[in-house]
Amino acid sequence: MTNANDKYAEVTLETEKIFDGKVISLQVDRVRLPNGETATREIVRHPGAVCVLALVDDKMLVVEQYRKPLGRSQVEIPAGKLDPGEEPSEAAKRELEEETGYRCGSMRPISSFYTSPGFADELLHLFFAEQLTPGQANLDEDEFLDCTALTFEQAKQYIAEGRISDAKTIAAVYAWQIYRLTGDFL
Repeated sequence: MTNANDKYAEVTLETEKIFDGKVISLQVDRVRLPNGETATREIVRHPGAVCVLALVDDKMLVVEQYRKPLGRSQVEIPAGKLDPGEEPSEAAKRELEEETGYRCGSMRPISSFYTSPGFADELLHLFFAEQLTPGQANLDEDEFLDCTALTFEQAKQYIAEGRISDAKTIAAVYAWQIYRLTGDFL
């Protein structure tokens, strides 16, 4: 949404829909720049997603799964996209249980952030899961992953080694560090 008071706003002149998929859509907009010139913007539209920092015995629950765009496996916190009309906290509970088997009594929001605002509108909601009880994972039919738990030191080492290299998991590790030092996330 364009803010009329934003001196850097770009006015959309034309939108061409390129692709409409299961997870994303792609469009190319022709825009008028603040200086009056025109330019094109390639935009990925995404329904939004959630991710969960869940601690069990002072260890962070993570999943390891193959990520086709990277061509390798990646260690990440549980996460997934929002279903149409779904509240982020409910999606976070669903994803936590589906991927790890753990249920939680409550979800506390930590932060929401855009993953790549230069070309995508995906808004990711990071939650802290509390009051965890173990259960059975229920993976999607096209989902193959292993769930494990890392100590804070292991998580930092995984970041150093590149086994954790996605922004949401790195943000969760640093939120965890703040939580360990202060008892809160801010």
